[in-house]
Amino acid sequence: MHLRNLTTVAMAAALAVVLGLIGKALPLQLPQGGSITLETVPIFFVAFWGGWRLGVFTGLIDGILQLFLGAFIVHPIQVLLDYPLPFALIGLSGLLPKYPRIGILFGSLMCWGSHVISGVVFFSQYAPEGTPVWLYSALYNASFVGPAALINIILIPLLLRRMPPRN
Repeated sequence: MHLRNLTTVAMAAALAVVLGLIGKALPLQLPQGGSITLETVPIFFVAFWGGWRLGVFTGLIDGILQLFLGAFIVHPIQVLLDYPLPFALIGLSGLLPKYPRIGILFGSLMCWGSHVISGVVFFSQYAPEGTPVWLYSALYNASFVGPAALINIILIPLLLRRMPPRN
C-alpha cells in the first residue's frame, strides 16, 4: 500500500473515531451500545473516493480503535460482530462508486446485519417478553444505523462533488 493511501486511511479512521466520541458524548447513546453519530461519514467517503479496499481498511481500523476506547464487550465473537466487522463492511459501499446513495444503503445494510446477528446471539436477554429476538435486534439496531445512513445519503454526495478526482 502506498504512503498516500496509508495516510488517507489513518486520517479518515482518526476522524471517524473523533466523530464517534463526540456523538457518544451526546445523549443519543443507546443502553446496550450503539448511537447516532457522524462516525461513518469518513468511512463512506474514503470508500467512494479511494475505492472499496481503502474503505474496508478504514472501517476495520476504526472498529479496532473503538475497542481501545470503551467498547461494550460480552464475548470475543460479539467484539468482532459489533466493532471491526460492521465498520469494515461499510467500506464495501465503494463497490458501487457511480451510485453513492445505493452504495450507502448497501454498506449500511451490511453493517446493520452484523449488529443484528450480534444482538440475536449475545443480547437476546434485553428483548421484551413476548417479542421475537430477531425483531427486537433488527429494530434496536435500525434505530441508530438507519439515521446514520440517512445522514450519509445527504452528506456524502455533497462532499464527493466538492472533491477533486483521485489520481
